[in-house]
Amino acid sequence: MSHNPVRPWRNIDRRKSRQIMVGNVPVGGDAPISVQTMTNTDTSDVAATVAQVQRAAEAGADIVRVSTPDESSTRALKEIVRESPVPIVADIHFHYKRAIEAAEAGAACLRINPGNIGDEKRVAEVIRAAKDHGCSIRIGVNAGSLEKHLLEKYGEPCPDAMVESGLDHIRILQDHDFHEFKISVKASDVFMSAAAYQQLADATDAPIHLGITEAGGLMSGTIKSAIGLGNLLWMGIGDTMRVSLSADPVEEVKVGFEILKSLGLRHRGVNIISCPSCARQGFDVIKTVETLEKRLEHIKTPMSLSIIGCVVNGPGEALMTDVGFTGGGAGSGMVYLAGKASHKMSNDQMIEHIVEEVEKKAAQLDAEAAQDAAE
Repeated sequence: MSHNPVRPWRNIDRRKSRQIMVGNVPVGGDAPISVQTMTNTDTSDVAATVAQVQRAAEAGADIVRVSTPDESSTRALKEIVRESPVPIVADIHFHYKRAIEAAEAGAACLRINPGNIGDEKRVAEVIRAAKDHGCSIRIGVNAGSLEKHLLEKYGEPCPDAMVESGLDHIRILQDHDFHEFKISVKASDVFMSAAAYQQLADATDAPIHLGITEAGGLMSGTIKSAIGLGNLLWMGIGDTMRVSLSADPVEEVKVGFEILKSLGLRHRGVNIISCPSCARQGFDVIKTVETLEKRLEHIKTPMSLSIIGCVVNGPGEALMTDVGFTGGGAGSGMVYLAGKASHKMSNDQMIEHIVEEVEKKAAQLDAEAAQDAAE
C-alpha cells in the first residue's frame, strides 16, 4: 500500500497476494511491483541477446523474458542466464520439452501458455522440471490462443473464458503440489483485459502479472497500456508488469516505470515536471525537456525536477521539486533548489547548470540514504 496520511486521496491499497521468487526478485506480497520486458533478438544469437538484456537491465528492468521456440534457443539459454544481470524467464508456447530444457539451462521462470502447451500429462512434466531446478512458473493466458473447448463453450474470447483457462491450470499446478506460480490474462482489448484481471484478482491469491498484449507501437501502445494497466494498478491489482510495445525493449521498461511513477508505486530516476509551453515561455521548453531527458538518463536516484516556461505556474511547481527552473525575461530564469528560489541563470547556460545541480542533489540523496542504512 502507498500510504499518505496527509493526502489520503493518493493512497492505493494493493491486493493481498502470495509472494513467490523469480530468481532473486520477489513477486507478490509487499514486494515492489517489478518491471519486465522481453528480448526481440534471435535467442540463439547469445551476444545480441545478452547485449539487449543488459541494456534493458540498465534502463531498470527487474526481469527479462526471452523466447525459446527451438532447441538452439534453449542451448543458448544457459550462457544467456550466466551473463544476465537480472533473472531470465523462458517463454514457452507449443513444445513442453523446451520448458524442460530451459529449466535445465537455469531459467528463473517458465512462462507456459495454457492454450498451446498441451494436455495435463505434459504440464506435469514441466512442473517436475521446475521443481527439480528451482524455477517458478507463469501461467500466461492469452485471448488469442484460448483452448478450443473454451472457445466452443463461450463462442468467442471473453473474460470468463480467460479466467476459467487460468484457474484450470492453477488447479493442475496445485494438484501437483506446485505453488511457485504467477498468472496473467492478457488481451489486446483493454476492456477485456481489465475485466479479466478484475475477475482473476477475486478468484485467486496468486501473484498477478499485468499486461495488455500486442498493444501496438510506441505511441499507441503506451496509451493503451497506460489506460489498461494504470487503472488496474490504481485499483491495487498487479504484482509485476510488462508493457508490450512494437518498439525497443528499453522503451517498454521506460514506459512501465513511468506508469508506476505516476501512481507513486515505484520511484527511480528523475521525474521531470514540465509545462506544455505557450507564447509566455521564456525559453524553448520542449527542446530543453527533450535534451534533459537524455542527459539525465544515468541518474537512478529518485528525485524531481520542474521545467516551467514562465512565472504563472513555475514558482508553485518548484516548491514541490528538488530542483527547478522557471523562465523569466531578458534571456534568463530562476533556479530553485529544495523548493526555494536560489539564483538566476542565463538560458544559454541553463541545461549544463541544471544537469550539474541534479547530479549534485542525487549525490547528496545517495549519501543520506547510505548513512541512514548504516545507522
